[in-house]
Amino acid sequence: MAKKKRNKKVNQLNPFDFILFITVIVLISLGIIMVLSASSPTSLATTGSSYTYVYKQLISAIIGIVLMLVISRIDYRHYGKFHKIIYMISIVILLLVIIPGVGRTVNGARRWINIPLFSSVQPSEITKLGLIICIAMYLTQNKDNLKHIWNGFFKPIIIFIGVPVGILLVVQSHFSASMVICAVLAIMMIVAGSRLIHFFTCGSIGAGGLLGVMYIAAKFFDKGSFRLTRITAFLDPWADKQGSGWQIIQSLYAIGSGGLFGVGLGKSKQKYLYISEPHNDFIFAVLAEELGFVGCALVICLFAIFIWRGVVIAMKAPDMFGSLLAIGITSLIGLQAIINIAVVTSSMPVTGIALPFFSYGGTSLIILLCAVGILLNISRQTKKI
Repeated sequence: MAKKKRNKKVNQLNPFDFILFITVIVLISLGIIMVLSASSPTSLATTGSSYTYVYKQLISAIIGIVLMLVISRIDYRHYGKFHKIIYMISIVILLLVIIPGVGRTVNGARRWINIPLFSSVQPSEITKLGLIICIAMYLTQNKDNLKHIWNGFFKPIIIFIGVPVGILLVVQSHFSASMVICAVLAIMMIVAGSRLIHFFTCGSIGAGGLLGVMYIAAKFFDKGSFRLTRITAFLDPWADKQGSGWQIIQSLYAIGSGGLFGVGLGKSKQKYLYISEPHNDFIFAVLAEELGFVGCALVICLFAIFIWRGVVIAMKAPDMFGSLLAIGITSLIGLQAIINIAVVTSSMPVTGIALPFFSYGGTSLIILLCAVGILLNISRQTKKI
C-alpha cells in the first residue's frame, strides 16, 4: 500500500508534454494576433472600438490557460466515474436553447444560450467534450464485446450519436456540429476495436438515409434548404457571385492576394466588410492574405504537431480510457482545423466550423483549453513521452 501511494504521488508530479503545451500556447498567441487584425474593422463599425473583440478573446484565453493548467493536475480517471452524469448534462444543455429567455437566436439559428458573465454560450461545444468522455468510458467498459454488432456498433451509435445529433438537427439545425460529433465518435469506436465492416455497411446505409431525408426536407418542405445552396455554391461559386458564392469568392481573393509572404500583418483588404465576420469561420483567409503561404504553412505545421503529440500520448496512455480520451480530444481539434481550412480554401462546401484557437469565441476557446488540460494530464501519467 505504501509503495502504491508513493508511485501515485510520483505520477502526480510528472511533467506534462511540454511540446504539446508550447504548441498550444503558440497557436493561441497567433490566434489572438489574428483576431486583433481580422476583427478591427468590424469591431470599430459595431462597437466604436477596434479592440472590443480582441479584448474579450484575450480575457477568455487567460481564463482558459489557467483552467488548462489546473485541469492538467486533475487525474483524468475521475471523469470516467461520473460519465453518466456528464452524458445527461451534455444532452440537457442542448435543449436549453428552446427555453424562452435562455435560448438566443443569432443569424436565424437558435444555437446559443445566455449565461451570466458571458454574452452567450454555444452548448454544442460543451456537448462535444462531454460525449468524448462518455463514449471513451463506454468503450472501455465494453471492450470485450465491441466486435458484436449491437454493443460495438448500434448501441453506441444510438446513445452517443443518435440522441445528441437528433437534437442538434431538429432543435438547433446544427449540421456542422453533428458532422464533427459523428466523425470524432466514429474514430474512437474504430480505434477501440469496433469492426470496420459495420461502418461500411450499416453506417453507410444510415448516413445515406439521413442525407436523403435532409435532401427531401430541403427540396420539398423548405427545411434546411440553405445546405443545398451551399453545395451548389461550392460547385460553382461564380454562378451567384453576389449571393451564395460571395463568401467563398472573397476568401479565395484573400488567399490569392497573399502570395508567398503575404501583404503584411494588419494590411488585409478583404477584412473590410468583404468577408462577413472575418474574425470567425474565415479567419484563416485573412491570415493567408496577411502572412501568405509561409504563415499558412506555419499554422498547418503547428496543428500537425498537435495531432502528432496527441497520438503519441494516446499510444502511451496507461489504460484504454486514457487512450480513447486522448484520441477523441486530438480528433476533435484536428478535424475542426482540417474542415475549417478545407472550407476556406473551397475544398469542401461551407460549414460553420471554427478554426480552433483562432476563431473568435470565448466559450469555445475555454472549452478547447479545458480539453487540452485533460490531454496534458494523460501525458503526466506516462513515464516518458
